[in-house]
This record gives sequence, C-alpha cells and structure tokens, in this order.
Amino acid sequence: MSELTADPDQPVLVFDSGIGGLTVLREARVLMPERRFLYVADDAGFPYGGWAEGALRDRIVRLFADLLHEHAPALCVIACNTAFTVAGAVLRAAYPDMTFVGTVPAIKPAAERTRSGRVSVLATPGTVRRDYTRDLIQSFASQCHVTLVGSPRLARMAEAYVRGLPVGDEAVSAEIAPCFVADGGARTDIVVLGCTHYPFLANVFRRLAPWPVDWLDPAEAIARRARSLLPRRADALHPEEDDVALFTGGCPDFATRRLMNSFGLKVA
Repeated sequence: MSELTADPDQPVLVFDSGIGGLTVLREARVLMPERRFLYVADDAGFPYGGWAEGALRDRIVRLFADLLHEHAPALCVIACNTAFTVAGAVLRAAYPDMTFVGTVPAIKPAAERTRSGRVSVLATPGTVRRDYTRDLIQSFASQCHVTLVGSPRLARMAEAYVRGLPVGDEAVSAEIAPCFVADGGARTDIVVLGCTHYPFLANVFRRLAPWPVDWLDPAEAIARRARSLLPRRADALHPEEDDVALFTGGCPDFATRRLMNSFGLKVA
C-alpha cells in the first residue's frame, strides 16, 4: 500500500479493549512525533477474550461508525489481537476509505528466530481459538512445535499492575507456566506476547520464567507499519493540541486517569 495523503492535523487513532494499546502508542509516538494521537479504550467491553465472536465483531464495527464520523482520523491502529482477528476484515470492508493497521500474533518472526523449534503463543482465549491464529501457524510456522496458551486472567492482571495494584507472583506464574515446554534436549526459546496488555508484565515474566526465553513484543513492528503509511514531515512539530484518551465506559477511575496523564494523554 502506498503512502496515504493525510492532513497533519488529523489524529492517529489507537484502539484497544483497555490500556494494552498504550504499549503500541508509546512506540508510535517515537516514530511519529509530529502526529496527534487519539487513544480509544473500549473499557465498557473489556475484556474481549470472553466475547462471542459475532457479538464482538458487531460491537467493534458499530463503535467505529461513530469514531470515524466524530474524529476523522488519518489512520486507525487496532492495537488488540482479539479485536483485529475478529473484526479486521469486516472493518476494512465496512469503511473502505479508512486505513486500518492490525495486530496479529507475531508467529512469523518467532518461527524465523527460534533455534529450538519450540515456540509458545501467550494470548487471550479468544485469540488462541481463532482460525486466523491457526492459519498463521500453518502458513509461517508449520515446521515448528507451537504451543497455544490462552490465559483468561493475564489481561486483567496487566491492567491492575500498570495501575500500581499488587499482582501476586504465584498467580502470574500459573498463567505463564504452560508456555514452557521441554522435550528431551529441546525446550521453548520464544514466547509470543499475543496480547498488547502483556508487555506491561514483561519484566515480571522474565523474573518468574523457569528458563530464559525471548518474549516477542509486536508493538514496534505495528508502529513501524503505521509510520510507513503516513507522510513524513521532518520539519513538523507536535501539534499544540493535547493527545486525548477516550473511554467507552465514561469517566475512568482516578488510577486510570493518572496512568493516562503519565502517558501524556488528556482524558476526554
């Protein structure tokens, strides 16, 4: 896809079910300092992992009807594996004039980097059960032993952790333990972080892991893709307007507002 023609005042919209997309926003700002950002958290629908596929797809498409009309973004980043694997194709069909940059589990780079041939994908239950994920494995990692681990709790743990709330080591260990597979002399050497919430816990994962592995975070690659699609203005400064965070559930609690402020976001 060629570079888009976009008004520099149009924001880049970053969408997630909660605060996980902040990991992508952080990388995107480094690469696009001249851009204004709108962060949208669908906290009213969080967590996405337990939703029925059809209901979640319909919800996301309806949300974007309003978001695109009200904010006219230059580009939309779907910073959520579950949201994009469920609704990405439908969003592109429903809104053909908008460019959507998606998030999918980083299975291809994991297959390229592994030395042991054993890769684990740590994601939400929704992402793990999607045909999209299994198709990625078939297309790019058919020669690897891939372990799919669907954690029903880690996204909530990450949300709590990044807000400064206590998260027990034992609980985290129980969620990541299935990622570590040893068979004879071969053992897991790469764990794909298949949810944008999980990088917030990466240091905890490293500390609790039974052996060292490469925790593969896709945030930088997503940001690079978005950067490649928008025109560059080397002489441009960041717009005077604040970057904004919008929550579908209304006004977030104090800890969340403080977190948004720490990321330079003004809560709408």
